[in-house]
Amino acid sequence: MTATLQELLAALPRAEVRQAPSPAGQQVDPDLAIRGIVSDSRRAGPGSLFVAYRGVEADGHDHAAAAVARGALAVVAERELPGLDVLQVLVPNGREALAYLAAAWHGYPARRLTVVGITGTDGKTTTSNLLYSILSTAGRRAGLVTTVNAVIGERVLDTGLHTTTPDALDLQRYLAEMVAAGLEIAVLEATSHGLEQHRVTACDFDLAVVTNVTHEHLDIHGSLEAYRRAKAMLFEHLATAYRKPGVPKVAVLNADDDSYHYLRPIPADGHLAYSLGGRGEVVGTVARRTSAATYLRVQAPGARFELRTALAGEFNLSNVLAATTAALALGIAPAAVQEGVWRVKGVVGRMERIDEGQDFTALVDFAHTPNALQRALDAAREMTAGRVIVVFGCAGERDREKRPWMGEIAARLADVTVMTAEDPRRESLPAILDEMARGAEAAGGVEGQTYYRVPDRAEAIQFAVDLAHPGDLVIACGKGHEQSMCYGREEKPWSEHDALRTALRRRGRAAYSSD
Repeated sequence: MTATLQELLAALPRAEVRQAPSPAGQQVDPDLAIRGIVSDSRRAGPGSLFVAYRGVEADGHDHAAAAVARGALAVVAERELPGLDVLQVLVPNGREALAYLAAAWHGYPARRLTVVGITGTDGKTTTSNLLYSILSTAGRRAGLVTTVNAVIGERVLDTGLHTTTPDALDLQRYLAEMVAAGLEIAVLEATSHGLEQHRVTACDFDLAVVTNVTHEHLDIHGSLEAYRRAKAMLFEHLATAYRKPGVPKVAVLNADDDSYHYLRPIPADGHLAYSLGGRGEVVGTVARRTSAATYLRVQAPGARFELRTALAGEFNLSNVLAATTAALALGIAPAAVQEGVWRVKGVVGRMERIDEGQDFTALVDFAHTPNALQRALDAAREMTAGRVIVVFGCAGERDREKRPWMGEIAARLADVTVMTAEDPRRESLPAILDEMARGAEAAGGVEGQTYYRVPDRAEAIQFAVDLAHPGDLVIACGKGHEQSMCYGREEKPWSEHDALRTALRRRGRAAYSSD
């Protein structure tokens, strides 16, 4: 696969082309064939185009010479790089340029799809999976990209170890594979990192959906207002995205969330708000609950129908309503919405039951924000008449403000709290646990009675499991689907599911041997 340099550079909104700075340097013909686009100098090869930008840990500009040494014919950069005898293309933002170049490289695949973007602090993955199920039930050929995986036809691909949108090169490749597979709709989970770092730029969104916007990632964005602006970028994309014949640009908003007030004024062809409190165009009301399902009456423009969902927790009713509203905006009939919602019995790492024959409930949940932890514990309380025992941590080199806040929430809503590691990175784990413990004690927690510190996460989960009595509920929060744990700069293999299953089996063996 090749493209001419001129074809690729035409995709950039703003660019200044500079030939090699010295007479001895190679004067590159704009019609030269480019054989690949890379942002990692280690992946550069003969005929490649290297894109440099400032990253979190490293600055790609420092590695441009290495990319040229490996065969890169040209460099896209945010500043001129002396000493490189190749063509340089100067752009205001290297990440943004990478997204446009990746889209051009793959022939602008998003322009041949109806693209749905789903953002929010919590519930993105669940809402994405619900909408994908509804579309599939309706016979629409849909693809899915979340922080858990990508689903393209019969293929299911892992999208990474941690929780962010795939980078622009991977994402545009996924979209191109969807087009090649004959799909018509792409459902994309759009994280705040993915938006601010231009990973989803050039995805030409047609439908933007928000779940909620609460306190999270302030370490990256600096303030709640900046975090909100990052989320708003998805809705701003609607006005600048490529116009596809017969496909309107629609915003789906949560009328129950504060985000509604600053997202609603952003222009779109249409706005649809959903609500469990009766304030939107699509309103859901709980009709009844059973041990197996919650039944939700839905009133929408031109339609009234009832949904049933097996997903636990009040927050999941909001996720169901978000997916329902998005589906209705895409012209899906209520019958397909009903069946599609019911088909989703659970989402990996989201209030997911782990059963090894124990006489209490064990759950894995991804809750890693204050709002998500509160919602998970509220849901857990509804699921048991016994005690709620929670295991969770707070990530290192991330939002520090939430640590005592989450400690307070756990101490207030759970009967027993076990504090442990969650990607401490280069921070002191004991110091992180101290901050969490401060919040627990402010809420009346007593160390050694209602809360404990167990730094090793596997040991913490075992400790919680061993504390459980018949009828209790143990919930491990914060890691969910993730496949690694970060210590220092190293990602070590980790599976919350395996750790909880191992703990349950050890408890079972111990009980058996004592009989």
